[in-house]
Amino acid sequence: MKFRLYRFNIYLTLALAAAVVCGCRTSSESKNKKLLSTLRLHMETRRDTTGFNEAVPVYREHPFMVNVEKIPFLNESNVSGAAVVDTEGGYALRIQFNHAGAALLEEYTAENRGRKIAVFCQFGEKLMESRWVAAPVISHSINDGVFTFTPDASREEAEQIARGLNNVFKKSQTWVDK
Repeated sequence: MKFRLYRFNIYLTLALAAAVVCGCRTSSESKNKKLLSTLRLHMETRRDTTGFNEAVPVYREHPFMVNVEKIPFLNESNVSGAAVVDTEGGYALRIQFNHAGAALLEEYTAENRGRKIAVFCQFGEKLMESRWVAAPVISHSINDGVFTFTPDASREEAEQIARGLNNVFKKSQTWVDK
């Protein structure tokens, strides 16, 4: 009788441990599905007194000011996919834009070579993190709809941004399908 009770307790313990592990994995997976991000691309412009532009600090450790148009020319509604990709010496965020976003990206990069695109993101739980994460110089026209840049973010933060943008895209697809 004691032998069976002992075996029963081991099985019960293993079953409870499996339930806890599976429960934790499920909650972290559902947490990742709820993660959202914003992405705003602003074009660099000359400073004037119209009120349509502002100077923003880019990078945290050694910030520099970039004067940008207040209204972004692309945002997360134009994103169809995002990923963190490995690059020589680090990683980058690769943003794929939908058809309309790709057309705008091509137009703006063709007309503004030599200027910067300032990238603003909000990410993390309840979009608690928000900052200007990059300001790459436009060196050529981007005609494939893919914008790749090195963010001022840890790899974990970059992955949160990508996951959040992909979740926004998935949610927008379910709204379209309804």
